[in-house]
Amino acid sequence: MLRLYKTPALLRSLLPGYTWRKEEQGKVLYLTFDDGPIPEVTPWVLEQLAQYKAKATFFAVGENLVKHRDVAEQVVAQGHRLANHTHNHLRGWETSLNSYLDNVQRCQDELQHLNLSVGQNNLFRPPYGRITLKQAAALRPDYELVMWDVLTNDYDRSLKPEKCLRESIRCTQSGSIIVFHDSLKAQRNMQYALPRFLDHFTAQGYTFQIL
Repeated sequence: MLRLYKTPALLRSLLPGYTWRKEEQGKVLYLTFDDGPIPEVTPWVLEQLAQYKAKATFFAVGENLVKHRDVAEQVVAQGHRLANHTHNHLRGWETSLNSYLDNVQRCQDELQHLNLSVGQNNLFRPPYGRITLKQAAALRPDYELVMWDVLTNDYDRSLKPEKCLRESIRCTQSGSIIVFHDSLKAQRNMQYALPRFLDHFTAQGYTFQIL
């Protein structure tokens, strides 16, 4: 099975209107977590981040914000950032323009209603990385569209945790935006890889910041 851990430079060059990585002077990395918040996983992630004084950006699903407000509040209280990942984790390629935009707005309304959005600009990440050109064009005036240059593949239950960690470390460099998932599906691989990933790069003098 072919898995991409590193986003090809050619793809980034063909789609320049997205944020794939940050050009940094120094040892800075950007951890992101998709699909939460959920009580079974997200608080554990927060504990790991706190041990390494690491900050992260959580691309939240709106319906999870509604169901687990207390967990979302923990994310922000500990200095991390919540951002938009649609309300119902929609596949953009399979969703009409208006339905997609409405769903993004529902999630944004929830972030604003809960007063949980942190940061000056609105961040949005399309679930599965799948978004049409029209959807992206409609969102771009109001959002920074954040993708990634390192995908851990932690959600793949056929992937061995050791390989998840090894390939994620291999592909990461200064300025990388790295995707983990605070979800039940990714829990096994993520709980193995995340603390070791944090330990590896912290030992090398890297810091982890919000987007």
